[in-house]
Amino acid sequence: METAPPATEPDEAPVRRSRGRPRKTANERDDGNRRQALLRAAARLFRQQGFDATSTRDIAAAVGMRSGSPFYHFENKEALLAAVMEEGMQRALDHQRARMDAAVAAAPGPLSARDCLRVLVRSHFDNLLGPESDHIPVMLYEWRVLSDGQKRAVNRLKDDYEAVWVPVLQALQREGVLGGDLRIARLMLFGALNWAAQWYVPDGRASLDDLTETTLQLFLKESRA
Repeated sequence: METAPPATEPDEAPVRRSRGRPRKTANERDDGNRRQALLRAAARLFRQQGFDATSTRDIAAAVGMRSGSPFYHFENKEALLAAVMEEGMQRALDHQRARMDAAVAAAPGPLSARDCLRVLVRSHFDNLLGPESDHIPVMLYEWRVLSDGQKRAVNRLKDDYEAVWVPVLQALQREGVLGGDLRIARLMLFGALNWAAQWYVPDGRASLDDLTETTLQLFLKESRA
């Protein structure tokens, strides 16, 4: 004769397996915040002073840490620079996606290729010239410092970022409003946009919207329709 299983107490709840990632401890959250603070400070100082003229002591002092504390998060100054560039490209990619998704959601119908390019250019100016935009200029002007492996890691994000632009430029070329070799046109477009980091001053005379419209006027012909 089989024995019946013991009765479960009324207040005894079944044990449930937790889903997703385990919650971070307070120390882990603090370490993440410190790492982000180091990345922001490093990006700002690398942009203002240059990589060679900026010491880890300078970066640590900017966030109120001891001079050796950055090495808890990064192996050396070169690794910190690579992390600044990766962080910048990931943030740029996320912002580009968010801005395009918002434009698609707000439009009454499908976006035209010209409208898509307008969104991409405006997003690029945000990433290059907007608040906390030091990461991308640092990538543009300190690229030589990275090792080949570090460059490959950043380039993977850069390729994802630029891949969104290719079908838009192809559509504009089919419409006859973008001329020339597509690859060269893309390189010249990014070159013109990125150079704005050298001369743009947010003094009220030209907004990022103004820069965006001028860019479209420079690179695109009038529609044949």
